[in-house]
Amino acid sequence: MKKYRVTLSAEERQHLDELLSRGKADVRKLKHAQVLLRVDEGAEGPGWTDEHGAEAVGVGTATIERLRRRFVEDGFEAALSHYKGPDRVHQTKLDGLQEAHLITLACSQPPDGRGRWTLKLLADRLVALGHIDAVSIETVRKTLKKTGLRPHLRTMWCIPPKQSAEFVCAMEDVLAVYSRPYDPRRPVVRMDETFKQLIGETREPLPARPGAEERVDHVYVRNGVASLFLACEPLTGWRHVGVTDSRTRRDWAQFMRALLDGRYRDADTVVLVMDQLNTHSLASFYEAFPPAEAKRLAERVEVHHTPKHGSWLNMAVIEFSVLSRQCLSRRIAKPETLRTSIEHCERDRNAVGPKINWQFTTENARIKLRSLYPSVQP
Repeated sequence: MKKYRVTLSAEERQHLDELLSRGKADVRKLKHAQVLLRVDEGAEGPGWTDEHGAEAVGVGTATIERLRRRFVEDGFEAALSHYKGPDRVHQTKLDGLQEAHLITLACSQPPDGRGRWTLKLLADRLVALGHIDAVSIETVRKTLKKTGLRPHLRTMWCIPPKQSAEFVCAMEDVLAVYSRPYDPRRPVVRMDETFKQLIGETREPLPARPGAEERVDHVYVRNGVASLFLACEPLTGWRHVGVTDSRTRRDWAQFMRALLDGRYRDADTVVLVMDQLNTHSLASFYEAFPPAEAKRLAERVEVHHTPKHGSWLNMAVIEFSVLSRQCLSRRIAKPETLRTSIEHCERDRNAVGPKINWQFTTENARIKLRSLYPSVQP
């Protein structure tokens, strides 16, 4: 025998019949009316089983169980209406002051031991601070969405210091280099470096098939790190990537000598734009080679450093972005596989020869980035 029995009165059955005949109520309410009429065990009810009623109305047996219980414990109207759980009975809208408290809270540091604010944490803290008696998680979510706040996200940025003579000096120097016309005797080369973690599979991935994407095991093996040195010549659409086991001064010096004595052996001077890493220095030649060789190489390079917090001025970053999307955004287990993949990608890119059309000039910088320039009275 069922623990919760639905026994409708004649008035309640008439009310449900009229509700269904009009058909203008909420869909959930109509479904609930159909269920109550079928499982009614009163004098006029058919007393269907949950399984029979579920099949006829198109709901689950668990739904019918919940309706039985609400009818017995909360009454006819509660069973007929859409159920509002404990979270839904909370306040559904915040006034201006309460919104201000929520925004202030979301912009503050999360409590000790928490890495970020969650919707539930914000709701609980609003109540704990006495700003509101009760508030639902959904209300917090809607309020944050309306104000454009996303406290669960964090974005890395690289903002230069304001009114920095050092920054604008290096920036204008690089922008002036970028404005030079192409000269094969003095090619302008951008250089940068990054790393790639070598990740191996513990089980063979399952290939993609119709209706299912490729699947890889979440467990992997870490096989070390490879360093990537990239040089590109945007005005000719050429680029080259070197793969090494480390990123020391010697590695940088070896990479640069290969460029100077290879592609640029006939150039008088290579104009080199790169970041201010400690290894990106002409002194690295003296650490890797005898003095005479180091001086020969250093005399063939004209160095221009991008400013600190100004890596966006290095066009080689654009090439690394392309390389990452086309080649590196997957698990690669061995250095040999990495080198082969990069060689194929480099060959295909150089065959097409895409160039970088740099538009940002010194004149643009003095207008758009004027807050970075020191205020000097005439």
